[in-house]
Amino acid sequence: MNQQFRQDAIVELVRQHGYMSIEQLTEHFAVTPQTIRRDLNTLADEGRVRRVHGGVGIESSTVNTAYSTRKTLHLEEKERIARCLAQHIPNHSSLFINIGTSNEVIAQALLEHQGLEIITNNLNVAAILQHKEDFTVIIAGGQVRSRDGGIIGEATIDFINQFKVDYGIIGISGIDEDGSLLEFDYQEVRVAQAIIANSRRIYLAADYSKFHRNPVVRQGNLEQLDALFTDRKPRTRFSVC
Repeated sequence: MNQQFRQDAIVELVRQHGYMSIEQLTEHFAVTPQTIRRDLNTLADEGRVRRVHGGVGIESSTVNTAYSTRKTLHLEEKERIARCLAQHIPNHSSLFINIGTSNEVIAQALLEHQGLEIITNNLNVAAILQHKEDFTVIIAGGQVRSRDGGIIGEATIDFINQFKVDYGIIGISGIDEDGSLLEFDYQEVRVAQAIIANSRRIYLAADYSKFHRNPVVRQGNLEQLDALFTDRKPRTRFSVC
């Protein structure tokens, strides 16, 4: 059994049983513990499983990974995606940037631009962009989530609905096989839907691990996007950086 087939089989076993120990997987596949650990590290990095003590469990569909962890996961891929997406934003454009660690990396990549007007519900994005003297940075009002600096709630939606911008840059926690865009927080979803409704073009930044996650709240569908920026080619019609 080659590595890809073994890793797919591991995911299926974990889905069936909820948890598999390294010892169980070693015996099942007749390979060394070191081989199984490498497989589990790869699968965890891709977001397909969750490493726990002595083994592996399935990734939660109701609780997101901690913000401090997400900031460092797949950072090289996020930086490559951000550089690519930034090339598709003209100078002197108006844009929304919503919540997400990928969007914070994109904000950093946009610092080379000129004359942008950015409306954001992400305090971290605002902090990155605030010192650029030729940018106009507008922060949405609403409830601030202490865990990640995201701004959500009815006031945020009302604020977003006052604008119509050139580009909406959104993030996502998971992309289902049917193309559904999925999130963990329904309040965050409602703000993202307002951004989609009030943007002339919608760009989504998502590293490949998002194609293996299944959060519980539906945000929209890939068909609503003008471009998907990712690091590996998914089974869709969209572009890869």
